[in-house]
Amino acid sequence: MHYIQQPQTIEANSFTIISDIIRETRPDYRFASPLHEAIIKRVIHTTADFDWLDILWFSADALEQLCDALRHPCIIYTDTTMALSGINKRLLATFGGECRCYISDPRVVRAAQTQGITRSMAAVDIAIAEEEKNKLFVFGNAPTALFRLLEHNVTVSGVVAYR
Repeated sequence: MHYIQQPQTIEANSFTIISDIIRETRPDYRFASPLHEAIIKRVIHTTADFDWLDILWFSADALEQLCDALRHPCIIYTDTTMALSGINKRLLATFGGECRCYISDPRVVRAAQTQGITRSMAAVDIAIAEEEKNKLFVFGNAPTALFRLLEHNVTVSGVVAYR
């Protein structure tokens, strides 16, 4: 039996297919920049959903700020283990960064029960209390985590969120 076995070749072929579909179905679509294109196509690749062409939004200079933050030692806090699993931790470590997900941390479980809040909210509280300087947050499916971060009214290096 003959089939492609090399992961890089499979991935490259997948991105070629995505590009072809965009070109065929949305010939007038233009990406704001090569970085926007890479990110949007990665999201489409991950989700198999071309609607992201229309619904993925980036605030002004967000990508540049995120790239700058990722070039330095940083901590990426995620709201779910699923979001955590999608981050290339080996690559992040080459820049001195690491990931943390506190959703199942006993401190979070206890705080959520005691305060009557979601675990995602309690996880944000713990992350904010940490002394780390370069903090990024990735929220995949917990809008209460995003709202809690906004309630803290703190400056962080970046936020990636789905609300």
